[in-house]
Amino acid sequence: MTTFVTAPRDRAAGAADTARRVPPGRTETVDRVFRGGARGSGAVVLVIMLLVGVFLTYRATQALGVARFDFLTEPLWEPDAHRFGIAAVLTGTVLIGLVAVGIALPLALGTALYISEYAPRKLKRTLVSLVDLMAAVPSVVFGLWGAFFFQGHVTGLSRWLATYLSWIPLFAVDGSDPDDPLQTLTVYTSSTFIAGIVVALMVTPIACSVMRETFSQAPAGEREGALALGSTRWGMIRSVVLPYGWGGVIGGTMLGLGRALGETIAVFMIISPVFAVQPHILQNGANSVSALIALRYGSASEFGMSALMAAGLALFLMTLIVNFIASSIAARSRSGAGTEA
Repeated sequence: MTTFVTAPRDRAAGAADTARRVPPGRTETVDRVFRGGARGSGAVVLVIMLLVGVFLTYRATQALGVARFDFLTEPLWEPDAHRFGIAAVLTGTVLIGLVAVGIALPLALGTALYISEYAPRKLKRTLVSLVDLMAAVPSVVFGLWGAFFFQGHVTGLSRWLATYLSWIPLFAVDGSDPDDPLQTLTVYTSSTFIAGIVVALMVTPIACSVMRETFSQAPAGEREGALALGSTRWGMIRSVVLPYGWGGVIGGTMLGLGRALGETIAVFMIISPVFAVQPHILQNGANSVSALIALRYGSASEFGMSALMAAGLALFLMTLIVNFIASSIAARSRSGAGTEA
């Protein structure tokens, strides 16, 4: 009986065939063009950001020369009287952003984990499309919904929080009596809390998309290894997916915070502007840097416009610092380190 043995194909010959199919010169040229385009795009973004900062600094020089360090500590906004500062609006901006992130983070994290780990394959595509569509809803739509519908339905929750958590200064409401059943609920409207919830619904789809994309890239081998060792689905997520996607969680959260800090129309339509440091998030009256600019832009004098540019410069620098810190933290995670060029 004769046995025929087929010799394996020589690897060098296979590599030569591959090299003949893709000319080396063409591959190098394509890679060089792509690398140059990517670097050029990054350089253009940096130049644009630099020009924005230079423009704001130039326009704000006049106001900053008058206000000096009082610009950061003065709560009033009377630029024509040379009494103005961003202490009040900066406090409101930070509080609205923190409320939004505090609500958006668990919503985005839970939704991203369900879509990437639990949802059936047929339902997953539908959920991804719905989340992406929510991110495309205009800000003014959220503002109208929050001002004319949501605000009237959440004041009860605000009153409940003020009743049982007023011992925390953040949830205290001046001039309210929780034991008075006839007290009007207007003291809880147009607050930082309501504006933060509406902004949270706006930033949740963005944060969710970033987290979901990172979770889906968790190594399949580590997933299968955890399950093969007897881990439950949640145990695998806790030991593999979440540690790997830590950079995406931070990146998505900070991206949402950046939009929350700069949100204008929705906040402007909901809040009742006050120019005083307002640390009580449930109480009527709030403000933010972007809402201040929208409120005073049309009636500002030349010097007042310079003061508004100074406020915009402060917001610009704050968002840059937040994003820089977030990128530094995300780069130390496995998913962030994997994307380093």
